[in-house]
Amino acid sequence: MPELSAPVINLVRRTTEPVAAQTLRSTGASVIAYVVAVWTLPQPAPLTAPLTALLVVQVTLYATLTTGIRRVNSVVVGVLIAIGFSSLVGLTWWSLGLTIFSSLIIGRMVRVGEFVPEVAISAMLVLGVSQVAATAWDRILETLIGAGVGLLFNLLFAPPVWVQTAGVSIESLAREMGMMFRAMGEELGGHISVPQAAARLHDARRLDHDIVAVDASLRQAEESLMLNPRVRQGLLYRVVLRTGLDTLEICAVVLRVLARTLTDLAKARTDETLFPEDVAVSLRELFAQMAEAIENFAMLITTPVSANAEQAELRLSVALASSRATRDVVAGLLLEDVQEHPRQWQLHGALLAEIDRILDELDIDKRTERLTEELGRHAAEMHERHPRIAALRRRLGGSRPA
Repeated sequence: MPELSAPVINLVRRTTEPVAAQTLRSTGASVIAYVVAVWTLPQPAPLTAPLTALLVVQVTLYATLTTGIRRVNSVVVGVLIAIGFSSLVGLTWWSLGLTIFSSLIIGRMVRVGEFVPEVAISAMLVLGVSQVAATAWDRILETLIGAGVGLLFNLLFAPPVWVQTAGVSIESLAREMGMMFRAMGEELGGHISVPQAAARLHDARRLDHDIVAVDASLRQAEESLMLNPRVRQGLLYRVVLRTGLDTLEICAVVLRVLARTLTDLAKARTDETLFPEDVAVSLRELFAQMAEAIENFAMLITTPVSANAEQAELRLSVALASSRATRDVVAGLLLEDVQEHPRQWQLHGALLAEIDRILDELDIDKRTERLTEELGRHAAEMHERHPRIAALRRRLGGSRPA
């Protein structure tokens, strides 16, 4: 246990660093907005300013710049609604309900997008402190101060980069797939009941939920790289991680199909072992090697340092070479087995095809080709959207390719 505690602690620390940084940034921006509002406005407690700053300071700089206007719009609309109700009827249970109802309706009319609830939230908070503001303009100025402080705070103090968190999620997904491969390999040596095989198939299907969670983490990392002055070669990082997750997603789908093939074999061979002993031993070795290949692939796409990346690529090459060699041995043994007992020969062929597909997806040359295609596609899209910027880059870069 002591030797396991350090890696676990390091993993937790790496995972929570961006969260802690974002918490400190949000707190700092809110406090600064409050101080600026106190210095600028006569109100004793201009709480709308820190409220707006808290809403504007987003997890990523890209999100702040792209959603800041809509957030400010939602807060301003909520403030105006609250001012109208507070000046007419004050705060009662029915005025609160009417304020929320009106805020949600008007929020959709002014097209603030996904920030419709924030119109009602802003209106409720302002309605609750309505006695501290003298005029509507004071509330609007508080909102603008908070929005300005939030935007400047993100420009001066760049948000944290969430690449490491996304990398941990990708590596965790790869480890889970590797554990599944090893568990399936250990079960091939004896008799496998149909419920046992079906349970393994259910585990493979649950990988879809894990991929959704990893995809959400990766989208956050991609946004944190965009327009961030702390990051160089942000496009390359985004493409590497995205194409890597796409490869793992394909492997997860094929793994689910492979588990279904083994389940069908278990249904057809209820009174005997799934494979002869020599085939089971080779398949167990093959599945262990494929698990190692998937884990090394995840390490390759999440390793930013070139020296470590070369080591990860070397380990992946060794694992793929070993897997292909063992796959050929398994193919020969399955052919002999089918010639003696031709039952369910099509499932043997399907098993080999699924193994080949996973090894092909993890191939280093194919990954290099896919990265080149994605970078070329992004360069073409940039040229189409911003031809003047692309022309300027070509002039500054001389004859170097984009």
